[in-house]
Amino acid sequence: MSGMRDGMLTVYAIPVSLYCAKLRIVLRHKDLDWTEIPPPGGYGSDEYKRMVPAGNLPALRNGGLLIADSEAISEYLEEVFPNPPMLPVDAGERAQIRARSRFHDTRLEPAVRRLFPYITAAPGPGELAPMAAEISTRLGQFANVIRDVPAGSDLTLGDCGYPITFLWIHALAPLLDIKIAWPDPVRDWSDGLDRHHAVAAERASYGKTLNDWLKREWVGY
Repeated sequence: MSGMRDGMLTVYAIPVSLYCAKLRIVLRHKDLDWTEIPPPGGYGSDEYKRMVPAGNLPALRNGGLLIADSEAISEYLEEVFPNPPMLPVDAGERAQIRARSRFHDTRLEPAVRRLFPYITAAPGPGELAPMAAEISTRLGQFANVIRDVPAGSDLTLGDCGYPITFLWIHALAPLLDIKIAWPDPVRDWSDGLDRHHAVAAERASYGKTLNDWLKREWVGY
């Protein structure tokens, strides 16, 4: 949590959720104060779905307003708490930032998520190689997405999902014994994100959470 501003926000989250961590980077960067609690009844429960029909996390409550979905929440926070800005003024540039965020949510993160079942169950022969290849392909595509974005540039809403997804890739690659090709521009851009306190703080906190979770869940082969 961070310094106090304009009242208290409540975030429904679970510690290991990647998208909850994505939202925390936004909250940290905007220096907002928030309370984080688990979803009532637990993740996926009927009780929580009575609040959030899709049952997804995170969700944000601000007074009588309840919003689910990390993208929707982040855009709401940008409008309500515009400083520091995380979207540019120019409409075209804003669209490019949104496209960068969507690439994470619809291309890279789903490719990484396909590996999650193999944390608790052994893969068949050669089963992981196509998944590793897809992640490498997505990282190569992302290198083109950010080719004109200087490393260490201002943090935007389009950047906040990547640091945690990168942590997952780095954690799972040795665990599952897969090879991932990291383009140099992506490495440099990722290192530049750590210059932002919000990213460095969340990476440090979430990294411990992720390692502890993997120690509990990993079955070994």
